[in-house]
Amino acid sequence: MPTAKLKEIIGGMDDQNDELYFYLNKKTGEVVMVSSEEMRAAEDEEPIEDYPKWQQEIIKIAIEIVNTDDYIELPDRYEIHEYEMMENFCLSIEDNKIRGSLFDAIRGKGAFRRFKDKAYKYDILENYHEFKNLALKEIAIEWCNENNIKYID
Repeated sequence: MPTAKLKEIIGGMDDQNDELYFYLNKKTGEVVMVSSEEMRAAEDEEPIEDYPKWQQEIIKIAIEIVNTDDYIELPDRYEIHEYEMMENFCLSIEDNKIRGSLFDAIRGKGAFRRFKDKAYKYDILENYHEFKNLALKEIAIEWCNENNIKYID
């Protein structure tokens, strides 16, 4: 199996959402992005000629994902638990006032936006991004090890 790049795996894990999925090609080590629309087209076996040329290439990849074992889905946001990352970041803050303010921000609906606004206000947003990237790296390494994927940093 080729070697995957941790940076690409982490980027895919961080960029995914309800409409975008990221997979690792086990034959090439490449991380690919496929939208839910392209996955539906592959699963429903729709004629790819009905799609724009640029999207046809992605649908071909989606068809490979559906029909072969050559791809493995990266950990999704439910496996990543960004909310838990925010909690752990709050716990890492020594200043009681800032820590309390951040904990208040992550309660209830809109927690992610409020948390990031507070982190920006206290000029620690970049610290959070570094904290999150380290946490994502740990998850990516664990995932690679569990799936026997060779990787480089």
